[in-house]
Amino acid sequence: MNSPDSMSTLYKLASSSQPQSQAIATAELMREIGLKCISFNGVPRTINMLNAFRASLPSDVASSLSTTPTRAPTTENITSIRERGRQLWDSIYRPYETKLVDKLAEAHPDLPVHILNSEYGSLLSDPPRSTGSTVGRITTSIVAVACLRAQTGVGPQVTSHVFGLRKAAEDGTWKHDVESEEAVRWLASDEGNTWILEKVDEVVDTIGEGMGATFAPGTKNRESKL
Repeated sequence: MNSPDSMSTLYKLASSSQPQSQAIATAELMREIGLKCISFNGVPRTINMLNAFRASLPSDVASSLSTTPTRAPTTENITSIRERGRQLWDSIYRPYETKLVDKLAEAHPDLPVHILNSEYGSLLSDPPRSTGSTVGRITTSIVAVACLRAQTGVGPQVTSHVFGLRKAAEDGTWKHDVESEEAVRWLASDEGNTWILEKVDEVVDTIGEGMGATFAPGTKNRESKL
């Protein structure tokens, strides 16, 4: 959904009864999830969303957020970034991980290079850090499913990331997440998958006021702002 204000509304709901320390942690987590949405929603929408989110936060929360970047590539960490990206890719797409890389390379030789290193390595995999918030393997897959389901028109990618969620429960890559094993197993089940998809559809219906996704609305009823 192309709805920057919705993230602010969700934060207010989630943090309304939280002490300040937890409200800050919630803002950090939501901001980190928002950053990962670049891979699914694109840079412009993510910029608008994160700017609107920051502007909506209480000043004491906004001033407490981390200002230390954690994804800058250096000669010391570039290899580990590439390895993290390939590990996440393999976890999501096995047993077709190599076949898919080859397929992407047929479309453009740099397409898998960018996706593996810049998207999966630098962005979607969690960097080692002592500041900010870590999203985790399970939540990253849920974010992927939610973004892609909401925007519509990308059914094969939705399916891939649903299976990627299931594979996280199978291969144990979820074990550094905060979720309990019981929760992970349920989210990766048929019932859990259906619940995620249905909740996304409900959010789309509410934000879109019954008119569907606003990710890429047509120009028929749009007034130019240029």
